[in-house]
Amino acid sequence: MKLSILIPVYNEEKTIAQVLDRVRGVSLPGLLREIIAVDDHSSDRTREILQAYAKDHAEVIPVEHPRNMGKGRAIRTALAAATGDCVLIQDADLEYDPNDYPKLLQPILEGRAKVVYGSRFLGVNRLKFVVRGFWSMLSGKRYYYLTHFLGLQFLNLLSNVLYCAKITDEATCYKVFSRELIAEIPLRCERFEFCPEVTAKVRKLGVPIVEVPIRYHPRTAEEGKKLNWRDGFIAIWTLVKYRFID
Repeated sequence: MKLSILIPVYNEEKTIAQVLDRVRGVSLPGLLREIIAVDDHSSDRTREILQAYAKDHAEVIPVEHPRNMGKGRAIRTALAAATGDCVLIQDADLEYDPNDYPKLLQPILEGRAKVVYGSRFLGVNRLKFVVRGFWSMLSGKRYYYLTHFLGLQFLNLLSNVLYCAKITDEATCYKVFSRELIAEIPLRCERFEFCPEVTAKVRKLGVPIVEVPIRYHPRTAEEGKKLNWRDGFIAIWTLVKYRFID
């Protein structure tokens, strides 16, 4: 079995090498792996760091966009280059922990699922997210945890109502797909609408989504978080739109 790890990257010079180290450091016995990192025309030193890193590590495959095209397009570019039996999406920041890979992959490797989402809201994770929200408000940090939390819960509700998805974290970065399944899905996403589009289309195929709990370490806008309120409205529209069109 071979795993393709897809990393869309934009202006992550401070974290990309550390992320790649962490991804490479995960023990996955019996699995070959390739790491496809798509630089979305970064304006900092991300491209140079990626190129230098790839020279020393053959499993890292750097791909460059000629202009900034968005996270969704970067994921599509990586998918086109992937050769693994299953694919996993990894962000280029330090919010998600690659040590969760074994539990994310287990349902697929055991033949129990074709799609696995890593949920930030299963079990005690939901309570932790709310507690962080209150603490961020008291400490004056610009995490917007509570607003972010409520927005994410609305996307979950919409996914569950429109598609009977039965999930707790539609917008999670950690999504794993069998290559056979993801190759069937025609994606049109350009920016952050990858998550709602792929969720909608997976469920329209009748494929169940299995969730496992993951760790999560959110960062601030000052630290480079790129999502904003406009992306939330686009996600809502994407879920509604694909309920009625292919």
